[in-house]
Amino acid sequence: MANIDAGDPPSYLAVLVSVVNSSIGLDLALSVTGILLLLLLSALVSGAEAAFFSLSESELEICRQRPQRSYHYILSLLQKPRRLLTTLLVMDNLINVGLVIIAMNLAFRIYGSNYLNFVTVVSLALLLTIAVAFFGEVLPKIRATHNRLASARRMAWLVYSADILLMPITSFLMSLSNFIEQNVRNKPGSLVLNDLQNAIDASITDETTVEEKEILKGIVNFSTITVKQIMRSRVDVVAFNHDLSFPELLSLINQEGYSRVPVYADTIDKIEGILYIKDLLPHLDAVPDFAWQQLIRPPYFVPESKKIDDLLREFQEMHVHMAIVVDEYGGTAGLLTFEDIIEEIVGEINDEFDEEEPLEYERLNENTYIFEAHTSLSELCKVIGMPAEMLEPVRKNNESVGGLMLELFAKIPQEGEEAALDSYRFVIDAADSTKVKRVKVYVGETNENTSNVA
Repeated sequence: MANIDAGDPPSYLAVLVSVVNSSIGLDLALSVTGILLLLLLSALVSGAEAAFFSLSESELEICRQRPQRSYHYILSLLQKPRRLLTTLLVMDNLINVGLVIIAMNLAFRIYGSNYLNFVTVVSLALLLTIAVAFFGEVLPKIRATHNRLASARRMAWLVYSADILLMPITSFLMSLSNFIEQNVRNKPGSLVLNDLQNAIDASITDETTVEEKEILKGIVNFSTITVKQIMRSRVDVVAFNHDLSFPELLSLINQEGYSRVPVYADTIDKIEGILYIKDLLPHLDAVPDFAWQQLIRPPYFVPESKKIDDLLREFQEMHVHMAIVVDEYGGTAGLLTFEDIIEEIVGEINDEFDEEEPLEYERLNENTYIFEAHTSLSELCKVIGMPAEMLEPVRKNNESVGGLMLELFAKIPQEGEEAALDSYRFVIDAADSTKVKRVKVYVGETNENTSNVA
């Protein structure tokens, strides 16, 4: 064995001689073999990930029709895609940890712990990263996407076995992920939204227009708004009776002026479908007993609790523009259109045929507003700058200003009655024996004689 001075780092030639003339040569051979095998396994796992999650519907149909066990494994694994992905990620991480352990052990045996300096560790880490990224990730995924089904079959038995063996680990990781996801999802108006609001406020300059500010705020709040908050309530829904004659139908169409109208049987709680007025154009000269009911298209029903960002995505995928909102009992609660959702971001949209509708609110001065009772609470909060979470303890299931007043007063209030919520004062501006009509809101004002509900 070559003599190496303990006070100086060994030269590369001395290290090479030491490897050849000692048992390190055997360790080197075993370690290199282990590293190559782990790189091969890493490539197979990465290829399996790309193959499993890129299988087309036709390839899945082949799996259903073939009797071989590997096809059965593929279908079984894809029934729980999140668990499959977690299993593949755990396998990949275990392989990478094994690579690091073998490489570091080999470096210790060659250099000794006294001479394993920072440069050596960084160089080793860089080489491992390049090798794993290129040979264990990029190349196998490119190859697997060109031979998806064959690659998935090749790894099906191994992944299926690993899915069973690693079940305790994957179950724990998925439970932890679900816990975190649920806690983040259940905070729609707290930290995340506050951070976004603060970021928007910080980015707004003197050159930013009012419209631009409203669009930015609409985008931030978009994912928190439910269908119930912006739908047109059933009392305002225009719908046609299924039993109308053709001349009666045409008369109502001219009177109402809508391009799509729900059609009901007996009561509005039994919506039969949606009539598209354009479908009637080829039949305008039809006989009076023309069966216009055959033109009705199937209705699309959604619950009140559905988020409008999810509904917008469904509208786009299903190519529909109108949804019937149903309550917990299956009755018709209201109606929502594609345009209603878009208006939550860009504001009111009017075309040349829309009549000017009365404003939902009027601003009397800097701190005083008058709201119509049917104004949504989301609009109220947007206009007066009230945090939406302030209403949560008192709004119950109400989504309009009138409904909020019923909760605040615990009765049908009369004109002139007042109630306060924190620094906001509500005065009934108009009401009758059955409902509230208008509410005056004072921002930043409270009255000692007013019942404070906060």
